[in-house]
Amino acid sequence: MAPGVTYASLPANGSFDTTADTEKPQFVATATPVDAIESIKLGLQIQRHEQNGTTAKSLDVTNSAWTHSRESSNNFISDFYTKPTLPMLEAIVRTTLGDGDNDEDAATNALQEYVADLMGHESALLVPTGTMGNQVSLRTALGNPPHSILVDYRGHIIHFEGGGPSAICGTLIRTVVPANGHHLTLSDVQKFSTVRNTMYDCPTRVIALENPMEGRILPLADIQAISTWARAQNPPIHMHLDGARLWEAVAAGACTLREIGACFDSIQMCFTKGLGAPLGSIVVGSSVFIQRAKWSRKMLGGGTRSSGVIAGPARLAIDDVLFGGKMKRAQEKARRASELWVELGGKLLERTETNMVWVDLEGSGIDAKWFYPMAKNDFGLNIGGVIPQRIVFHYQISDEAFARLCDFFRKALGTEAQDTNSY
Repeated sequence: MAPGVTYASLPANGSFDTTADTEKPQFVATATPVDAIESIKLGLQIQRHEQNGTTAKSLDVTNSAWTHSRESSNNFISDFYTKPTLPMLEAIVRTTLGDGDNDEDAATNALQEYVADLMGHESALLVPTGTMGNQVSLRTALGNPPHSILVDYRGHIIHFEGGGPSAICGTLIRTVVPANGHHLTLSDVQKFSTVRNTMYDCPTRVIALENPMEGRILPLADIQAISTWARAQNPPIHMHLDGARLWEAVAAGACTLREIGACFDSIQMCFTKGLGAPLGSIVVGSSVFIQRAKWSRKMLGGGTRSSGVIAGPARLAIDDVLFGGKMKRAQEKARRASELWVELGGKLLERTETNMVWVDLEGSGIDAKWFYPMAKNDFGLNIGGVIPQRIVFHYQISDEAFARLCDFFRKALGTEAQDTNSY
C-alpha cells in the first residue's frame, strides 16, 4: 500500500487491517448478504492522510450509486444495463494492483487461470471489452492473406463491432443465412466454406460462431459437428466463439462450459453482459494462442496496468450471478413474460430460449409509435433502444418492475381500456 493510505470499513461487515507494512490491505470479512444489495449497510470509507499526518479526507460511499440498482431495475433495453454492486466495489478495494500488461497482477492471473480451467483450456487473456476480445482473437488466428471468415449473417462481429474484421484484419467476411432459419448447421458451413487453395480462392481460415445469438441457443450437437469437420480440414479451420453471453446458454442448461470449450480454439466471454461487472472480457485458448494474442491486445491498446480493478469484480460476478443462480432466475422472468404476452394474444418473433423476449408488434396489431412511449410514460419502463423488438432481462430487474411490465402488456394488448391518441 502506498505510504499514508489506509482503508477501513464498518466492523459490522468487515475491516481492513492496516497495521502491517504490506503491498495490499488485509481484508477481514464477516457475513455480508450479497443477495440483496439494498440491505447491505456497509459504510466503506477510503481515507487518505496527507504525509504530514495533520489532515485527513474521507469518502463515505454508504449512499453512493454502488449501493443500489434503481436505474437498472426497470431497464429492459439490454443486459449490460446493470449496475456494479457494493460487493464489487469491495472486490476492487481488496484487489491487487500489479501490472496486468506484464503478467504481474496476482488477481488478474488468478482470474485468467480460473476461467481457463472452467473452459478446459490452457490459458486466458483479460481484455477491456468484448469487441476487443473478438478482434484480438481474429487477428491472432488469421495469418497472411488471402483469408476469409465464415459467420452467421446476424453475427455481432459484423454488425456491432465497427467493421473490425475488415478494418483490423483485412479479411473477407462470408455471411451465411441458416437454412433452418434459426442457427448454422454443418451443412450450412460445408456449403459456404472455401476449402480449395488455388490462386483464385480466398480460403476460409476462421469459422466464427456466436452462442447464444440474439437469445437463440446454438445446439451443442451442431457445434460439435461443425468443430469436428473444421478440424479435419487441411489446414484445420480455426474455430472461434463469440461467447459474450455464453453464460446465458450455460444457465439455461444447454451446455456446460467445458463441453462448449472443447469445440473451439478461441472463445471470447464478456463480464458485463448478464454478469453485471463494471467492465472487462476474457479470451480463452491454448497457451500458444494466448501468447500470440498478447501482441494483438497490445496493438489494439488493450493492455492495462492495475488490471486487478477489472479482475476483482469480474471473478465475483461469475461466482455470484452465474453460479449463484441469479442469471437463471432472470431467465425465468423472461419465460413468464413471454408466456403472458402470448396468452394475451401477442405474437413473438422468436421463441424465448434465454433472457430475451422478441415481440412482434406488427403481428400483434400494435403501433410502435405509442408502444414505447406508453411503456416509458405510463409504466416507467425502459424498453426499445438500438434493437427495439427485444425485451431483455437481467438479474437486477426487480419484482416490482416485472409486475409493471406485465400490467403494461395487458394494457398494450387491449385487455385494459387504453387511449393511444395522446402518444
